[in-house]
Amino acid sequence: MSLKIALVQTNLIWENPIENRSHLAQKITGFMEEVDLIVLPEMFSSGFTMNPKAVAETMNGETIAWLQHLAKAKDCAITGSLVIEENGKYYNRLVFVYPNGELKTYDKRHLFTLAGEDKVYTAGKEKLIIEYKGFRICPLICYDLRFPVFARNVEDYDVLIYVANWPKPRINAWDILLKARAVENMSYAIGVNRIGMDENELEYVGHSQAVDFLGNYLLEAQETDGVFIVELDKEKLLETRSKLAFLKDKDSFKLL
Repeated sequence: MSLKIALVQTNLIWENPIENRSHLAQKITGFMEEVDLIVLPEMFSSGFTMNPKAVAETMNGETIAWLQHLAKAKDCAITGSLVIEENGKYYNRLVFVYPNGELKTYDKRHLFTLAGEDKVYTAGKEKLIIEYKGFRICPLICYDLRFPVFARNVEDYDVLIYVANWPKPRINAWDILLKARAVENMSYAIGVNRIGMDENELEYVGHSQAVDFLGNYLLEAQETDGVFIVELDKEKLLETRSKLAFLKDKDSFKLL
């Protein structure tokens, strides 16, 4: 059993959902290889803005409809985060769109206080586990990567996915922590980051990558604009977990 994933690493146009949808559609329709899942960066329709009023959409908005159309057209799932307004609050919300258009959502739990994200967005509370093509997937967002307790593999998931806007000055931490999360949870870890400069003059160098359950690269950190494809092997994962039963020795805890 395998899962083929396309990691889309590219520049994002500041606070311009229309241009970002157009740009990303060209990327997505431009590769012919069949995949099971396409992963976009964090806030793929706007860049990491602290001005949600300028870009926020609803769950009935154009970007959600666009994602559903793309998922059906490519006959695969697609995921990434965008700014959503709901009941007068703003969320950095990851959406996972199945090929039939069905939606699952996760609201970023750990808001990036250094940028004031906690002042304008509402934090999520619930972890999401997605069942898809025989894999259990746990999708998280950027700053969540620094908090191993929330990511702890108590649900027996197979794949961790982090979508991000993680800037160049701290990219070494991104590389280290993605490997750490994969190893400690005996899970595949996929990280998708953006490239380019944003309106705050922050530089992003990507480093989108894929790591296996023992910390080996399936895809080394990439720094160029592109779509990078990896294939995950469920049998190898289960065989290694059976042979090296580290997860059986994990501590029990309750997250408050």
